Amino acid sequence: MPPKPDRNGARASRHGVARVISKLGMASRSLAAKWVHEGRVRVNGRSVRDPDFPVSQGQDRISVDERDIAAAARVVLMLNKPRGLVTTCEDEQGRATVYQCLANAPLPWLAAVGRLDKASEGLLLFTNDSTWAARITNPATGPDKTYHVQIDRVPDEALLTKLVSGAPVDGDWLRFKSVRCMRSGHKNAWLEVILDEGRNRQIRRVLEAYDVSVLRLVRVAIGSLTLGELQKGHWRLLSQLEIGSL
Repeated sequence: MPPKPDRNGARASRHGVARVISKLGMASRSLAAKWVHEGRVRVNGRSVRDPDFPVSQGQDRISVDERDIAAAARVVLMLNKPRGLVTTCEDEQGRATVYQCLANAPLPWLAAVGRLDKASEGLLLFTNDSTWAARITNPATGPDKTYHVQIDRVPDEALLTKLVSGAPVDGDWLRFKSVRCMRSGHKNAWLEVILDEGRNRQIRRVLEAYDVSVLRLVRVAIGSLTLGELQKGHWRLLSQLEIGSL
């Protein structure tokens, strides 16, 4: 089926209905696909059962449970993620997820912007705007991210230099943009680490390459947005000024 022309005569792009429902901020893509399979979704009044049924956002009328849907207003919030939660909507192993912190809140469906692993804590963003989220997570366009990391030793300057230079890890060359020792005791220290990209478990993997263990890892800032006094497990909406600054 060829794409429908828009008002200017150009061919509008078409995507699967489950993907479009997700991009409109109504649900995750997997949940939207579940709705389609259950027969709860109609396109231009016609029931569809294929999550990949092609539709044109803004042209085709999509309804869920006989209620027309449209793009939700953009929502961005920050959460102070506690340690022990996984950054996913549904976990196959039944582990507690970050969405438990958002339960019962009067919010549209939101996706996490990037991830923090189960053992990590701190600043985590959520939004229903997938285009904005892609810009934030793209190393070329997104802001730097700042972490406070407790390690199992007191580092010397040689180690700090090596962490910035990086190390080969599983076929990748991973590094820190910058690192400094904030404070130290007899057996451990706190580092401030800044990353300009976000590889999976990047900080832990770089440190492990130099036989350094992480005792605690907290993301404290994304660009100019800081964790501040937000309590662990709590969230707040970002202002338009804060969203724009990112």
